[in-house]
Amino acid sequence: MSIQVEVSGPYALFSRPEMKTERVSYDCMTPSAARGLLESIYWHPGLRWIIDRIHVCAPIHFTNIRRNEVKDTINARSVKAWIAKPKGELYLAASESIQQRAAMVLRDVHYVIEAHFEMTDKAAPTDNPGKFQDIMKRRLRRGQCYSMPYFGTREFPVKFELCEQLPPCPEELLGEHDLGWMLLDMDYSDPANITPMFFRAKLVDGVMEVPTIHSAEVVK
Repeated sequence: MSIQVEVSGPYALFSRPEMKTERVSYDCMTPSAARGLLESIYWHPGLRWIIDRIHVCAPIHFTNIRRNEVKDTINARSVKAWIAKPKGELYLAASESIQQRAAMVLRDVHYVIEAHFEMTDKAAPTDNPGKFQDIMKRRLRRGQCYSMPYFGTREFPVKFELCEQLPPCPEELLGEHDLGWMLLDMDYSDPANITPMFFRAKLVDGVMEVPTIHSAEVVK
């Protein structure tokens, strides 16, 4: 069953993995980010969200900002050593590990996510597609979510609602626009070798069609 969710916000950052030092956003929301956003509104073990297409409803504009980020992490080896032989406190002092990093982010973003869901083998006997769709629509109308959805990073929260009518395509996005290679999702079929999947993204009159995971367009 298909559903359309309208989302917007002042900023967004969908980081390109090839940019190692400074963060640079893709030109529009990635399918994996869209799936995560829907899961933050309504997640259930009995369903799996699948993104069909993303409508870009505002012109694509970038801006540069500087952000404070924590540069250090606590690795698994340190945690295991501390558990085996506790000594002092195990923590990360953010005030001592802050560094400023530049980021090229999107501003004034507005999308409509068009998606459907499939039932999984974890669905209960009383679960059915109609029930899940009604719950999702009710949550969208009430503004309910399990965790606050965001555009790529928690600093950029999302305003979301049920889309009753698609907004018009901006004039700047009419025609076909090549967005280059974009991250589709991660392949978890082999837990020991989790692999990223990419596809050649393009906008046609402001709409990005999302291929299925097993499509010939997808490259690992």
